[in-house]
Amino acid sequence: MTINRRVFLTGLAAAPAAAAAAGTAGSAFAAEGAATAAPVLHSFTLGDARVTVLLDGHLPLGTQLFNGYEAAKAEQVLAQGLHRLQNDALQIPVNGYLVERAGQTLLIDTGTAQLMGPGLGALGAGLAAAGVAPEAIDTVLLTHIHPDHAGGLIAADGSAVFANAELVAAQREWDFWHDDAILAGVPESSRGFFEMARRSVAPYADRLKLLQGETEAVPGFTALELPGHTPGHTGFMLDAGGEGLLFWGDLIHSTALQFALPEWTIAFDTDPAQTVQTRRQMLDRAAADNLLVTGAHLDFPALGRVLRQGEAFAYQAAPWQFGL
Repeated sequence: MTINRRVFLTGLAAAPAAAAAAGTAGSAFAAEGAATAAPVLHSFTLGDARVTVLLDGHLPLGTQLFNGYEAAKAEQVLAQGLHRLQNDALQIPVNGYLVERAGQTLLIDTGTAQLMGPGLGALGAGLAAAGVAPEAIDTVLLTHIHPDHAGGLIAADGSAVFANAELVAAQREWDFWHDDAILAGVPESSRGFFEMARRSVAPYADRLKLLQGETEAVPGFTALELPGHTPGHTGFMLDAGGEGLLFWGDLIHSTALQFALPEWTIAFDTDPAQTVQTRRQMLDRAAADNLLVTGAHLDFPALGRVLRQGEAFAYQAAPWQFGL
C-alpha cells in the first residue's frame, strides 16, 4: 500500500486538540484518574476461550472529523436509532479485550491510560476487576499504534505496564510510526502522535514480534491485514475450538453512522479511499460468513453480527446475556 502522506497530515491538522493531548504522553498518564476509574466489563465464553470486553471510556467524535459530513444524511440515519448528537459530537467507546484460552492470557489493545483526557483510562481497573494482574498478561496484540490503543502499554515513568508480555504488531505499522522521514513532514503541533507511538512501544523492543501479511499471530489467532485507517492496521481472528470471533480494531468508528454510511471516513484515517475499500470488503465478508465480530469502537459490550442492507450494512448487537 502506498502511504498517502498528504491525507494523513491533513487529518492530523484537523484535530489539533487530540494531537496536543497525545504530545504529552510521556507525563500525562494520570495515575489518579487510573486509580479512580470505575471498571466496566463484560465476560462471555466462546468455544474454549473466555473473552472479557474492557471499557476504557468514551471519546467525543465531532462531526467536523467526518470527511464529507452531510448533516441531512446523518440526521436521517440517526432518526432510525437511539444515538444522538451532543454538542455536534457522538460519544464513541474505547474497548480493549482480555482473552484467556489454552493457557494464554492476552490483551488485544490496551486503552488510553488517560492520554486522551477525562472519561477514559478505565481499562486497568477493568482488568483488576477481572482478577488479572498486569504481570499475568503474556501477550499484547496491537491492532495499531494510536493513543487509544497503545497508551496503556506504559506507566507514568515510561516503564512497561505488562512486564512479562510479548508485544505483537504488524511490521508495516511499526515501520510507519518509526519512519523519521514521515515524522519530518508532520506539523509541529501534531508530532505528538508519533512521539506517543514510539514512547508507548519502546519498553517492549526486546520482546517484540512483528507480523507480515495474513499469518498466525499467536496460537489460535490469525492476523488479518485491514489497511487504511493506518498503514498496518490489523484485525485478529480467534479460532476458539471451532467457534470464531473477529476483532477488527478500528474498521468502524461510529456504530451509529458508518454501517449505514460505510463511505464516511474520519480525519484520522491515513488513506480514506483504502479505508472505505477495506471496510466494504470486510463488512461483506462478515455478513456473508455470518461472523461474530467485535471492535474497539463498537457500542459496549461490542459484540454482534453484520447484516446486509442494500448497498449498505447494519449492526445486530448480541443480547447482553450472551454467553451467560
